[in-house]
Amino acid sequence: MRLPHASDDPSVRYVVGSLVAGVFFGGVGGGVAFPTIPTLGTVLGISSFMVGIILSANRFTRLLMNTPAGQILDTVGTRRPMIAGFLVQGLVPFGYVLGLHADKLPTSAATTFLLSRAGWGIGSAFVFVGAFSTVTHITTEANRGKWVGYMRGGQSLGFPTGLVLGGVLTDLYGYQEAFLVAGGAGLFAAFVAFLVLPDVDADVEATSSLREVPKLVSADVRIFTVGAVNFVVRFLFAGVLLSTVVLYARENGITLSVLSSTGVSGVVMAVAVVFASVTTIVVGRVSDGLSNRALLTIPALTVFAAGFVALGLVPTVAGTALGVALVGVGVGGTNPPLLAYLGDISPSGDLGKLGGVYNVFGDLGSTLGPLVALPVAA
Repeated sequence: MRLPHASDDPSVRYVVGSLVAGVFFGGVGGGVAFPTIPTLGTVLGISSFMVGIILSANRFTRLLMNTPAGQILDTVGTRRPMIAGFLVQGLVPFGYVLGLHADKLPTSAATTFLLSRAGWGIGSAFVFVGAFSTVTHITTEANRGKWVGYMRGGQSLGFPTGLVLGGVLTDLYGYQEAFLVAGGAGLFAAFVAFLVLPDVDADVEATSSLREVPKLVSADVRIFTVGAVNFVVRFLFAGVLLSTVVLYARENGITLSVLSSTGVSGVVMAVAVVFASVTTIVVGRVSDGLSNRALLTIPALTVFAAGFVALGLVPTVAGTALGVALVGVGVGGTNPPLLAYLGDISPSGDLGKLGGVYNVFGDLGSTLGPLVALPVAA
């Protein structure tokens, strides 16, 4: 099924529904890594610095692949590259399982986890950029914020599911069981994408080359500003907070019922991302009624900063819950306005590439975050 550029609600509902189902289960594999891999360092003899590199590996490879993925999506359409991306994401957790038994492999545990995370970054580049390109193509400025909000909200909900599964299943059953569940969810996402994901006509004649992307960005300060804000948010949230919250919980003795710091960190991170997901859906709809939807990011960033202040001043269960909830609201309040605004101002033939540029800024922040935070927090 190939869809032209359109904005009729039945087509939009079908496409976004398909995307939500796929990215939800695909996000589980990404979420599992954060509450488990930091604690695996001591189990497998991996240094804190190397753990930081492993957690950043997917973002580094996605950083390199975002814009080329956008070029491919602009050229051949979205269906086939996205299905391939979902499949790669589904296979990555099985690489984690291999890493647990590195004594039987020619590579070390650190190398196995590093290669697996790098593969996840390549697959996710096609999924994330493809989802943005698809939704933007079939919406208009009048309804883009709403549907981008639904897409990003569904995408975000898969991640906290992985956080909870990673932390709780590891506590109750073990690391291998958590990774196997994540792999099953990822392969199911690929299967769903294969069955129901439609394609969007590529604007082959209108598309520009990768060499022209820097000129596109530098020619419009709005594109650079959108990317810069995304960099800051992803550096602090996905880079610093999500990679250190398990250590934060352990250092401050934060426990919850029978859960250790690993289990607590999964729940805490899930709270942040659930709040982000709910806010994403609400703010996306609100942005459609504004003449300049990008202005919504100002109050969102204020709430975002307040969350980090709460985490620093009140290191208790209640303070942590409040802090991560505020951070989640801040993240959810920035994503839909920024993405929808980028869709508003992007040439139709370059949606994939500029969506890739947006992710480049975010992944650069996410990559640098653990490298800076983990050695300091350890």
